[in-house]
Amino acid sequence: MTDKPFAGKIALVAGATRGAGRAIAVELGAVGATVYVTGRTTRESASEVGRHTETIEETAELVTRAGGEGIAVPTDHLEVERVQALVDRIDREQGRLDVLVNDVWGGNKFLDFGTPVWELDLERGLRMLDLGVKTHLITSSVALPLLVRRPGGLVVEVTDGTAESNRTPRENFYYDLAKNAPIRMAYLLAEELKSVGGTAVAVTPGFLRSEEMLDGFGITEENWRDGIKIHRHFALSETPAYVGRGVAALVVDPERERWAGQSLSSGQLAREYGVTDVDGSRPDMWAYMAAEAAAPGTEVPMDGYR
Repeated sequence: MTDKPFAGKIALVAGATRGAGRAIAVELGAVGATVYVTGRTTRESASEVGRHTETIEETAELVTRAGGEGIAVPTDHLEVERVQALVDRIDREQGRLDVLVNDVWGGNKFLDFGTPVWELDLERGLRMLDLGVKTHLITSSVALPLLVRRPGGLVVEVTDGTAESNRTPRENFYYDLAKNAPIRMAYLLAEELKSVGGTAVAVTPGFLRSEEMLDGFGITEENWRDGIKIHRHFALSETPAYVGRGVAALVVDPERERWAGQSLSSGQLAREYGVTDVDGSRPDMWAYMAAEAAAPGTEVPMDGYR
């Protein structure tokens, strides 16, 4: 197999400013794709949840450096006209779209965990649904006509948790809805795309060691293990590259249709495709959480889950 098995293919990663979206875009570049990367934070202006330290221009440069071609297009995915202009540009420049990755989020700013819905601020909750659900709906609705023009198209819905793990309430009514909706979207899209030779899956990282998480813990990637003192599960945390590598392996899998409609974790993808995190490990946070749930009141050893 060539080291650029996705050369000549076109991907759109919606929400690629940082975290999992950025990493997925970069790893798609590493397998040769041309990747359109979108978001609201640019070198000229930051979104309500962004920082100038991570921009879509930088993501595009990282994609190109990895071996693909990165193209940054500032886009607010709540604005249908902006998304339509983006897709029109991809059509005009490439005439095709092979992969759509829906990773738009930004709702962590509005989170209040452990608070019942009647005590939550309605506007904050609705904003989470706008950012995590409405953006995905708009982007899929506008981009799918281009994606289905050729058979073999793939939609990847990025979320937090799998259908199995999310049977347990996520401690915030709106967050739970926002993160379960993409799982159902992937299932429904897979059913509809089947008729045109395409498919869809949902993908979740584990305990993501994103830029935002590191900031919240007051640590850096270099001393990330200090975060274990704050949250013991941080021992099973993973870099964004881990889920990025898993998605890239899924994208180039000629038999990826077997995953149609499923929700897959970074740990599952790593086991299936033999990828590792940047340090050579294979953390599997969701498998560990399942083991803990099966043994309530017991502190399950983490050996074997990293």
